[in-house]
Amino acid sequence: MSDTTTTTPSGVDAPTSPAAEMGTFDESGQYTPRQVVVDDLGDTSLEDAIAGTIVEFEDGDIVSGTVVKVDKDEVLLDIGFKSEGVIPARELSIRHDVDPHEIVSVGDAIEALVIQKEDKEGRLILSKKRAQYERAWGTIEAIKERDGVVSGPVIEVVKGGLILDIGLRGFLPASLVELRRVRDLQPYVGRSLDAKIIELDKNRNNVVLSRRAWLEETQREQRDEFLTHLKPGEIRHGVVSSVVNFGAFVDLGGMDGLIHVSELSWKHIDHPSSVVAVGDEVDVRVLDVDLDRERISLSLKATQSDPWQEFANAHRVGELVYGRVTKLVPFGAFVQVGEGIEGLVHISEMANHHVDLPEQVVSAGEELWVKIIDIDLQRRRISLSIKQAAEGGEVAAEYREAFGEHAYDEQGNYIGVQTYGDFEPESEAQAAWAEYLETTAAPDPEDAAAGESGPDGAGSS
Repeated sequence: MSDTTTTTPSGVDAPTSPAAEMGTFDESGQYTPRQVVVDDLGDTSLEDAIAGTIVEFEDGDIVSGTVVKVDKDEVLLDIGFKSEGVIPARELSIRHDVDPHEIVSVGDAIEALVIQKEDKEGRLILSKKRAQYERAWGTIEAIKERDGVVSGPVIEVVKGGLILDIGLRGFLPASLVELRRVRDLQPYVGRSLDAKIIELDKNRNNVVLSRRAWLEETQREQRDEFLTHLKPGEIRHGVVSSVVNFGAFVDLGGMDGLIHVSELSWKHIDHPSSVVAVGDEVDVRVLDVDLDRERISLSLKATQSDPWQEFANAHRVGELVYGRVTKLVPFGAFVQVGEGIEGLVHISEMANHHVDLPEQVVSAGEELWVKIIDIDLQRRRISLSIKQAAEGGEVAAEYREAFGEHAYDEQGNYIGVQTYGDFEPESEAQAAWAEYLETTAAPDPEDAAAGESGPDGAGSS
């Protein structure tokens, strides 16, 4: 309204702005007071009108209001009641030991559940977290019904898993956090995780989640593509993700494959941890891809040289090799003649005379010379002989350097280090061979003079 001028009875002009106007005068000077209040109550009494402005509710109801004060122990909420409602700090959040200022601020519009209309001090007691809990149950039940996904931050590490804030406390077992079990859960605190609901029981206040189920679902398409392009025979690079009694799992960059303990090494091992450790980078050969079961079989030893093949390439039947007795059995003795290579000396090949028990000739840990009498590469078996070694023969190439070039004839047969006067053995191998000759030489002096006491029939001791 714009300012106007009205003539008063005294003839004095006066401004009549809304702020100054107290009433009006007609032409005859009759004053009409300004209307201050409009009576719009009708038949309703003032008391009933006042009562109608106050919110009505019962214990357990969810009400809305505005935060009007935040203290360290409680929050005051105006819900339109005759007095403000009180939310104790413990009823603000499902998280433990929180600062109310971190949860709400003055002016925030929030919901709360009525715990008690009037406590012993006459206060209205409310709970924000219980209102949130009730709302969340309805939402979560709907998500579970459609097999959906929930999301929330990790707020706590508890025995056996994690607690997620999904409007209520959702339990995520440690075994279901990732595709494989996680040992250290602490780094997950504060992270927001997606998970599937696998168990829901409102009566027991039980919500169990699985992030692994969500990962499996989201990664299924990637896994299918990965498996489709993975072919047996390929060499892949990976990282050892876990070591178990029956082998080791290797992360190939999206999926884990298993190296069975039998495929870890060419030699016998007591436990996979003696070959690999978590975090090791390895090259493995793909043995098999099971699309239906989504399993990958790998081999570490297939990427390494076959010691049996190497031994077969470097040796031939009739050669003398030096070895150590590893085990005695009723039918003979096993002798290690190379890294991971063991051969059998049958009891019939232990001596020229009859032998009832292997321990009559050798003992475990003893080192001695043996002759190769058979190599079966396909069956990975080597047959050895102690008694034939005593008859002499060509020494395997890897031992010749240990004895020196003058210890052999042109054919590689050992002729003895004693041939050259006061020659002293320069190595343990030379000493062992000299000792071996002494113990196997024929006692007949004439045979010795004839040069038949050495392993090749040419040397003497």
